[in-house]
Amino acid sequence: MTKTGKLFGVGVGPGDPELLTMKAVRVIKTADVIFTAASSKNAYSLAVEIAAPYISTDVPVNILSFPMTKDVRTVENAWVENARIIADTLKKGLNAAFLTLGDPMTYSTFGYILKKMNCVMPGAKIETIPGITSFHAASARLNRILVEGEESLLVTSGAFGGDRIRNVDGVENVAIVKAYKNIKDINQALKDAGLYNKSVAVAKCGRDREEIIHDICELENREPDYWTLILASK
Repeated sequence: MTKTGKLFGVGVGPGDPELLTMKAVRVIKTADVIFTAASSKNAYSLAVEIAAPYISTDVPVNILSFPMTKDVRTVENAWVENARIIADTLKKGLNAAFLTLGDPMTYSTFGYILKKMNCVMPGAKIETIPGITSFHAASARLNRILVEGEESLLVTSGAFGGDRIRNVDGVENVAIVKAYKNIKDINQALKDAGLYNKSVAVAKCGRDREEIIHDICELENREPDYWTLILASK
């Protein structure tokens, strides 16, 4: 009987290839197969681009399609099928590395794979390799302390606006990822919460054309950039 392989969920960080951990690099270099996810509209993967210096030229790289739709059934079916593809690889005795931006457990596509793997291949050997998140990279880039003393930090998505910020009391610091679509509502929520005056945005942190925006109202007058986050504090 063929021994089954192992799946590694590998966080490749926010963009700078030098921010991968030593363990992540080792796993990528020794993997038999590389997986990652991309929109069904294209086959581009930033995660693969970041990890490219460590991927052997003879190792297959499989881009799994993830439909960008709000139809729950379509999305569920796609992720089940993607998990089955990975499971088939493990059943052949091959070790697979699933590359994902930032950290695998923080707003990550790997989370969907992890849940579906538990369904399609119960008992599969899975190990998660943590990665540096975009908001940690941004705070380091700015030399800005995220939290200190008894302060708290809210990490939230801005994809649907600023309601998460409005509805939280007693939080001194906020990190907003995916601050690209509803920036006017996010800005208003920051003002309502008393967080606006100490807000700064970072786009493409650690990558080419990185941008630091100290006056975040400027974001309301430009095309949204998917790779934008905001750090704010009272």
